[in-house]
Amino acid sequence: MCDTTERAELLLPANDTAPAAARAFARENDCTEHAAQVLEAALLLISELVTNSVSYGRPPVLLAVECDGGGGLKVRVRDGSTVLPLQRQARGGDESGRGLTIVDLMSDAWGVEPVQDEHGVGKAVWFELRPTGTA
Repeated sequence: MCDTTERAELLLPANDTAPAAARAFARENDCTEHAAQVLEAALLLISELVTNSVSYGRPPVLLAVECDGGGGLKVRVRDGSTVLPLQRQARGGDESGRGLTIVDLMSDAWGVEPVQDEHGVGKAVWFELRPTGTA
């Protein structure tokens, strides 16, 4: 999709270091020509999805980041669980349960799909971000 930056993938550790590793990887593989405008929002959403995969999914946890060539970014977090996540309504005092709501509110599109690939069966949660003012 992007002539400048290729799609990048990283197999993450299935532990509490994964969100930081995922953010560092996304920063290192960001398309400075196109997707830099949405990077900060993407880092927050990546943290949410990777945390969910580590907490509620199972290995392998794989992050894929791709510039769409027009200023946007497509991100996919895949894990080895076939259980699809549910968007919850967290209450004021809850310490968790807001991740997918944040993804829903901040992304331009997102979804969940079952996967079967070289890593086995599982699911992928993905989102797309586009710069403000683009369709």
